[in-house]
Amino acid sequence: MQDRPNASAMDAQSKEWLANLEDMSEERGYFEPLGKRHFAVLTDASPTLLVTFETVKDILENRENELPLGFDLVAANGWSHLGIIADGNTWFRDQSLYGYFDRLVDNGFFEDFDQVIFLGSGMCGYAAAAYSVVAPGCTVMVYNPLATLDPRVTEWDHRFTSMRRTSFTDRYGFAPDMIEAADQVFVFYDPEEEMDAMHAALFTRPHVTKMRCRHLGRHIMQGMIDMDILQPLLEVAGNDGDIARHFHSLYRARHAYSPYLRRLLLRLDDDDRYMLSGMLCRNVVSRMKAPRFRRRLNAIEAQLAEAGRNLPELNSPEAAE
Repeated sequence: MQDRPNASAMDAQSKEWLANLEDMSEERGYFEPLGKRHFAVLTDASPTLLVTFETVKDILENRENELPLGFDLVAANGWSHLGIIADGNTWFRDQSLYGYFDRLVDNGFFEDFDQVIFLGSGMCGYAAAAYSVVAPGCTVMVYNPLATLDPRVTEWDHRFTSMRRTSFTDRYGFAPDMIEAADQVFVFYDPEEEMDAMHAALFTRPHVTKMRCRHLGRHIMQGMIDMDILQPLLEVAGNDGDIARHFHSLYRARHAYSPYLRRLLLRLDDDDRYMLSGMLCRNVVSRMKAPRFRRRLNAIEAQLAEAGRNLPELNSPEAAE
């Protein structure tokens, strides 16, 4: 995966979308350009504030209504929302952004809220953690974490080499240091994703809870949206609830989430654990319409039949091995 920091998403369609977003945002609160490649949208509606970081590209490609995710996340509960939107893979490293957050701090903006939550994924999760320092006592929820792209610290991360000339050592730079003033930090990552797991390790702090989301890959937050668990988890955070306990309960939804099941099957097949693969396929086809799992189950059963064997019953000693 390569980053292109100078690539701009602002074609004619994007400019039209941005103009519409500006009109809508001014009806809700305000819209403010921050330099050439960042924009802030604010809705001031309640003592709970959600701060999100998104990109134009992700909104246009992944949001059916072509509206920022933050708009939908606060709609159900009437929260306030501050959205920072980037045009391209800027990593939110921009003096205009630094100045904007400085002004918010100087004006006591975050002090007006009882609860502040910073949310983001990947590059946007990096920004959510990095800028959370402006709101001491906040809650931070980061998906597919990234701590820094400073090659002196993360030279092992080969995914974003074009960003290595960008400074991650000046203000709001090293995200794990910027979360020190937060009350709670939750880092959601897939331990099977080596680079993400190494970044997650850099966030190790007493007030950081690491939430392992095995077999969700590089798009954990989108997976939680698809499983309808991001919104209820966010509401737990807004009510000072036990996020870890609720997450483990909500995360059971993965048992009916096809991308998770496919990755799990792939892992079992790669490890040559065909008995477990067969049992997984049998379980899935008993609950869901899943042609891929049906085909794989048929192949495993045929292979076993040639050897005079069958898949074990679920409660048998062989199944427990």
